[in-house]
Amino acid sequence: MQLRFIGCGDAFGSGGRFNTCFHLTGEHTNLLIDCGASSLSALKRLGIVRDAIDLVLVTHFHGDHFAGLPFLLLDAQFSRRTRPLTIAGPQGIETRLAQVMEALFENSSRTKQRFELSVVELAPEQRRSFGAATVTPYPVVHGESGGPFLGYRVEAEDRTVAYTADTEWTESLIPLAHGADLFIAEAYMYDKVVKNHLSLKTLEQHLPEIDAKRLVLTHMSDDMLSRVGMLPYTAAEDGMSIEF
Repeated sequence: MQLRFIGCGDAFGSGGRFNTCFHLTGEHTNLLIDCGASSLSALKRLGIVRDAIDLVLVTHFHGDHFAGLPFLLLDAQFSRRTRPLTIAGPQGIETRLAQVMEALFENSSRTKQRFELSVVELAPEQRRSFGAATVTPYPVVHGESGGPFLGYRVEAEDRTVAYTADTEWTESLIPLAHGADLFIAEAYMYDKVVKNHLSLKTLEQHLPEIDAKRLVLTHMSDDMLSRVGMLPYTAAEDGMSIEF
């Protein structure tokens, strides 16, 4: 299995990084986790074949995680994609997707796609299978607007990837990431506690309970990026690939 960080930046593009978008691939797996506003450009820069992607998992409806979908779908339509595509995310995703499509490209939400498009709501802690991947969403805490908010545990081809999404500390992160082969965790701040976001120092207090095999930090502010060289953990970079 391979995970590639298409984009790992925050909403402000700190460090010049693209918005959140992760590409998980294996022998029978090809999916995205989140699709922020800049994701299509980032996918093209890295030479990712978009037509091969079967599933897009959305954690929440903030623009740096969600607003790339209209561009991805428009690109699929004009490139004459025929492969079916599923977009899955929190309750209300079908309505939210139509709204953002209309906001960016009028009448696009009513255009009949050349390919089969399925939009699926995911409920917290209810496992759902999509081909070779089994997805378990967990509720996380990231304010009020832009939700519901979900983190994901993805099991595919005998490997497990866990992603916190944007969240402050919540106990649901323990079952979400426990024993995962790869744990991708927001570390927005180093030690300052900011509402609705996770600091590295807070996360560190719970790492023994989580007991993941590998940790990668993402969604870092300028505060965190200034400390990356001093950290004992792997920090995500745009374009970075991890085999596991």
